[in-house]
Amino acid sequence: MNWITNFVRPRFKSLMAGRLSDSPENLWRKCPACGEMIFHRDLDAALYVCPRCGHHMRIGAADRLRSFFDGGVYETLPAPDVASDPLRFRDSKRYTERLKEARAKTGLSEALVAARGTLDGLAVMAAVQPFDFMGGSLGMGVGEALVRAMMSAVDEKRPFVLFVSAGGARMQEGLLSLMQMPRVTIGVDLLKEAGLPYIVVLTDPTTGGVSASYAMLGDVHVAEPGALIGFAGQRVIEQTIRERLPEGFQRAEYLRDHGMVDMVVHRHDLRATLSRVIHILTKKPKPRPLHTPATISTEVSRAAVATPATR
Repeated sequence: MNWITNFVRPRFKSLMAGRLSDSPENLWRKCPACGEMIFHRDLDAALYVCPRCGHHMRIGAADRLRSFFDGGVYETLPAPDVASDPLRFRDSKRYTERLKEARAKTGLSEALVAARGTLDGLAVMAAVQPFDFMGGSLGMGVGEALVRAMMSAVDEKRPFVLFVSAGGARMQEGLLSLMQMPRVTIGVDLLKEAGLPYIVVLTDPTTGGVSASYAMLGDVHVAEPGALIGFAGQRVIEQTIRERLPEGFQRAEYLRDHGMVDMVVHRHDLRATLSRVIHILTKKPKPRPLHTPATISTEVSRAAVATPATR
C-alpha cells in the first residue's frame, strides 16, 4: 500500500463516478457471429442485423411490432388474467420469483405481445412471442393471449401474423402448459374457417412443443436467415439415431431446401414480403404505402442486405 492506492485512486474514482453514472450502459454490442463491435444506435437502425456479416440477432417485441406496422403505430391487446403459479412450482427458485424477474427485465407481463394495426393500409393482427421472456416458453398466459388474439382477428376479419421464438413448453406449469398447444391449434382452425391468412415467421430459435404445433400450422412459413428451427436438439437426435447429422441441420436454409419452410427472408425485406403475401392471399390490391417503416435506416439496411447472412 502506498500513496497512489490510498489517495490518488480513491480521488480518481470519486471524480469519475458522477460522469460514469450519467453515461448509458452497453453503448456498443458485439456481433456473436463475426465479433464486430456495433454502436447501439446503428444496431437499432439496422433492426439488430449486423451490418458486416448480416447475422440476425434477437429483437424485442416492441421493436418487432414497430418495424412491422405502418409508421410504427399499433394498438396492443390487453394481456389476459391467468393463474400465476397454479402448481406452486419450485426448483432452485420459486416460479413466482422467476416470473417477477422476467417481467422486471423485459417490461412485459408474459411471453406474448399481440397488437392490431395496418400493413400497407391493410388491417392485420400480429403477435410476437419473444425469447427474452423465459425463453419464449409456452404457458397458460401465452396460450390464452394467442387464442384471444386469434378470436379478435376473426371478429375483426384481420389476417394473423405470428413472429415466434420459443424454447418449448414451460415446465413450471406442467400439463397445463402442454394443454395450450391444442387450444392454440383450435384458434388456428378458427382463422382458417373464417378464410383469414395465418402467416408464421420463424425466428431464432423456434424449438420444442411450439415448433411441433401452431408454429408449423401456418398457410405460409417464413424464416429469418440462420434461425434454429426444430423439435429436439441436434445432440439428442444424434445420440438417439447414432448417426452424424448433416451440416446446417435445423437451420432455416436447410429446412427451406427440404420443404419445411416456404422462404427465408432477410429482416430488412420481411415487411415488404409479408405485405405482398397477405395481399395476394386476401385477393386485395396493394395500395400505395401511406407510411414508411419507422426504424429502418436505408443506408444501413442496404449495406447489410448486400452481405448475405452466415452462420
